[in-house]
Amino acid sequence: MPRTRATVCRWRASNATRTIPRLSALVDSVIVPTYNEAASLPLLVERLAPAMRDREWELVVVDDGSPDGTADVAEKLGATHPVRVLRRAGKAGLASAVIAGMKEARGDVLVVMDADLSHPPEIVPDLLAVIDAGVDLAVGSRYVSGGATMDWPLRRRIVSRVACILGNTLVPVRDATSGFFAVRRSALDGVRLNAIGFKIGFEVIARARAHRIVEVPYTFRDRELGASKFGRREIGQYLLQLGIVARDKVTGRLR
Repeated sequence: MPRTRATVCRWRASNATRTIPRLSALVDSVIVPTYNEAASLPLLVERLAPAMRDREWELVVVDDGSPDGTADVAEKLGATHPVRVLRRAGKAGLASAVIAGMKEARGDVLVVMDADLSHPPEIVPDLLAVIDAGVDLAVGSRYVSGGATMDWPLRRRIVSRVACILGNTLVPVRDATSGFFAVRRSALDGVRLNAIGFKIGFEVIARARAHRIVEVPYTFRDRELGASKFGRREIGQYLLQLGIVARDKVTGRLR
């Protein structure tokens, strides 16, 4: 198999919890990768806490050495909310941050979302309700009936749609680039995830052992606080990721 510059992370649910004790099969872990999200993180927790009031949950913040003190803000929030912080020394990338958060998480259902409020916290219970109904992977979707994208310039809309069309050839969902999803930990047991770029949702959709996948509509709103990390480098990484998944699908090595 040809080598790539992608970092490959293999993990098993059993290995991931060997040093991190599982709280309960009824606990939901929300994983949020952060870099310079000190202003938005308190707002996220303020909205997520009431949305999750009927469930046992934890928030795992994976911070890549944010110079604005995001990790310190998260630790302070942990005094009054079920928030835990995983500090990483440098900016190692969104995908690797999510994978690290999955290993650190104690729940058997893993929710991944952004810290900038583009993914509405109020939709998290909807994703979890679908999992409760027996689905393996619930994907927050902008491109099914009831979903939408707000406050994006035309260029971003076009890039997003083209990226999804490319991804649609490899995964069975319309919003192939969604970074807002909930997945059973068991669906990732033994699965090889590539820690490349920022489209970890596409990676999970393509590789998870998910027998049932459902898209849950939501409205994406562009961030109000902080700066977007999207750029040409991220586009290039996504194209590389598409090529790796396509190759692995053809050669039967997705998992």
